[in-house]
Amino acid sequence: MKNQSEKNALLNHIGTHVRALRLAENLTVKQFAAKSSLSPRFINQLESGEGNISIAGLARVAAALSKPLIEIIPPPPGDHSVRARTWRLLSECADDQLQELNQWLDERNHKTALPRFIALIGLRGAGKSTVGPMLAKGLKTEFVELDKWIEEAATMPLGEIFTTHGEGYYRRLERQALLKLFSSSDGCVLAPGGSIVTDQESWEMIKQRCFTVWLHATPEEFMRRMHKQGDTRAMQGRPRAMEELKDLLSLREPLYAESQVFIKTTKKSPAKIVELIMRQAKQR
Repeated sequence: MKNQSEKNALLNHIGTHVRALRLAENLTVKQFAAKSSLSPRFINQLESGEGNISIAGLARVAAALSKPLIEIIPPPPGDHSVRARTWRLLSECADDQLQELNQWLDERNHKTALPRFIALIGLRGAGKSTVGPMLAKGLKTEFVELDKWIEEAATMPLGEIFTTHGEGYYRRLERQALLKLFSSSDGCVLAPGGSIVTDQESWEMIKQRCFTVWLHATPEEFMRRMHKQGDTRAMQGRPRAMEELKDLLSLREPLYAESQVFIKTTKKSPAKIVELIMRQAKQR
């Protein structure tokens, strides 16, 4: 009976907290349900303490609220441990206070202020393959193009993966490549495919493990770069290529915007972009 009572108290605590976060984001139940891929009925059950949500469901809730998963499960009021009290203090801190505390902890523990993993996010033509190796050299780490790992795992080029096995197979290989990378590497500059933000599981994994940098450019700049590189696939037999690119950007930009840093690359040299990323990484 005691275990059931504790379980109910925990669910009520989580539900009350999720509702407060939803209201702070000015989201209706219907909007919140759509963003988290859960039903409005279940959202109501969750917020009332009746919905026993899974960890995967909580991860979707966190993503819909643009919060890390750890912020969705606060310590219960009766927990007066040091870690619980610290969590409550941290939850009341402004971003600049958290950054100051993070820097103090880094210095106290003699750790570098630079993140171990830096992920460059953006469409093909954003400059990931140019900026990435330069950034990795400056950080004395390796540069990883995730699609090359995927091609090696599938023993076929990227185009053939989609043609032969479809997108679902590619996404499975993508997740496996990320898991392998994070479990085997001490750190790197990572360049995933431009569509990785559309796969919630992979995108959440990257946001949790990496310092994310969105390399932004105008549609015209994307086309110019691809043409300069001799890559005309985006334009062949497609008279509406520019309109399609703009449509693609409008769909993905809200996801790209979840990155920690946003850098406009148009009219900036690769060296300047690397300098900006290094500066931002040290500040964060």
